[in-house]
Amino acid sequence: QLHLVESGGGLVQAGGSLRLSCAASESTFSSYVMGWFRRAPGKEREFVAAIKWSGSNTRYADSVKGRFTISRDNAKNTVYLQMNGLKPDDTAVYYCAASSLWTTVTLSYAYWGQGTQVTVSS
Repeated sequence: QLHLVESGGGLVQAGGSLRLSCAASESTFSSYVMGWFRRAPGKEREFVAAIKWSGSNTRYADSVKGRFTISRDNAKNTVYLQMNGLKPDDTAVYYCAASSLWTTVTLSYAYWGQGTQVTVSS
């Protein structure tokens, strides 16, 4: 089973930046669509961004478009989420996940990391 581990979360002031990383356990990483999701306090998990197998196609939630960038390095079995212009509403636990399909639907992602906390202060 694919094992995913997120890192890079932390406390940042509004307007600041963070880069999240998600390391996969095996070389089959390159065959998966990778997504980032987040769960804010008291809210349901929501889609943030996704990147296709080759990295040529990306998709973003409207709330983060223009501020966040998803990328992947298949040679390193790693996916990244560069977050700029952070807002207090971005505060959440961020999860990376893997899917065999090109989709933004949460339930379509079969493999999940443990999450990393991002807190944005105002």
